[in-house]
Amino acid sequence: MQPWIKKTLIGLFGAAILVGGLSACSGGHHRHGPMDPEKIAEVRAKVVERVSDKLDLSEAQKQKLNTLADKLVAQRTAMVGKTTDPRAEMQALVAGAQFDRSRAQTLLDEKLRVVQAGSPEVIAALADFFDSLNPEQQQKVRELMQKRRGWMSRHG
Repeated sequence: MQPWIKKTLIGLFGAAILVGGLSACSGGHHRHGPMDPEKIAEVRAKVVERVSDKLDLSEAQKQKLNTLADKLVAQRTAMVGKTTDPRAEMQALVAGAQFDRSRAQTLLDEKLRVVQAGSPEVIAALADFFDSLNPEQQQKVRELMQKRRGWMSRHG
């Protein structure tokens, strides 16, 4: 595997850890509606602090992590879009006698456009952060990822 591909994949998994942290910290809040910007900022700050502590980051590395977190929050906000109730949008797909395939495809297409538009910035921020880590910190990221068995695992 080419080194740049390997670095990109590792970087993406690192972002997944950050996103997983944001999701884990905010998991219970979706029952009461979408998180407000203040709560998102609070969760973001906690995750950045936790990652900074675990990896013993320098100030320059923390800046890169903060840039990455900002890009991820912006991507999340763009993914949510203008809807005030994403759950209602999903429920509307099954509200009729048949699944609304057309609306489902439209929703998917909208989300994919958002991901495609924002991904280059997220990948660049992730690569900048990961590349700023020293070899020991990079190894710690790999170990944390292995220990957690991916970003979807909450019980790892």
